[in-house]
Amino acid sequence: MDRQAPLIGIALKLASTVAFFVMVTALKISAERVPIGELVFARNFFGLFPVLLMVGFRGELGLAFRTENPKGHLIRAAIGMTAMVCSFTAFHLLPLPDATAIGFAIPLFVVVLAYFLLGETVRIYRWSAVGIGFLGILIVLSPHLGEGHMDNSSTIGAVLGFIAAVFAALATITVRKLCETERTSTIVTWFAGAATVLGLLTLPAGWIWPSQAWVFPDLETAALLVLVGLAGGVGQILLTQSYRYAEASTIAPFDYVNMLWAIVVGWAIFSETPVPEVVLGALIVIAAGVFVIYREHKLGLDRTKSRRASTPSKS
Repeated sequence: MDRQAPLIGIALKLASTVAFFVMVTALKISAERVPIGELVFARNFFGLFPVLLMVGFRGELGLAFRTENPKGHLIRAAIGMTAMVCSFTAFHLLPLPDATAIGFAIPLFVVVLAYFLLGETVRIYRWSAVGIGFLGILIVLSPHLGEGHMDNSSTIGAVLGFIAAVFAALATITVRKLCETERTSTIVTWFAGAATVLGLLTLPAGWIWPSQAWVFPDLETAALLVLVGLAGGVGQILLTQSYRYAEASTIAPFDYVNMLWAIVVGWAIFSETPVPEVVLGALIVIAAGVFVIYREHKLGLDRTKSRRASTPSKS
């Protein structure tokens, strides 16, 4: 049974951001060695085990596979997988702070899509926040789009990061619809399972076979692939549990701690230093995102259930 314990919820949320950045660090290193499709499969396959463990511990393993809307789950999985492929590629091609800042556009796109697809009422305050937030995203993108070379890896990464944010927002909308009839455990389990199967479709893209990964070139690559999945799965558990202890309006702003980890990890491991445009743009987007969360709380729009069942784009 859920209970209100905001400090526990916040602690779990912060722990989930650490787990996800362990995953992001491992995938950024791995992306230099294996195809993105194989990374996506590893994230979902190895991440499935912690998720099933959580669902089993809650005594919902049997119920988690039962659904009257398999089509809805498959659509959600396809949209989420598209977001994941684009997001992973963006993290591979861009500095961590840049890719992370672009991902902060997701809540802004959710507001726009909720208006057009769900018929949700959006008034001037949230529209203003969305407009200011998109200005911040343009500032973040400006260093990557200013060169005018569409074949430039930085430009490709920025465009794919933007596309990932759109599809991650669309996935959030589909989760909101699923939450009307489906359990959280069902949504999480079906996504992990369906995404694993969909990940296999990338096999023709030139995977490194398990025998190669374990014997040659090195054990480290295999360990990194497992770490990507396990860290992502543990992060999903921590995230899901955090929303059992506090409302979304309390916990959601702590998403932006990811920017701190991006700067620290980017500098310490990848020798990346964010340019002023990225920092300024990120601050604008964060301010807009926090205001959207504040307004939704004031309007009584509790997003706790849908956030509990969502999978962050980078995961």
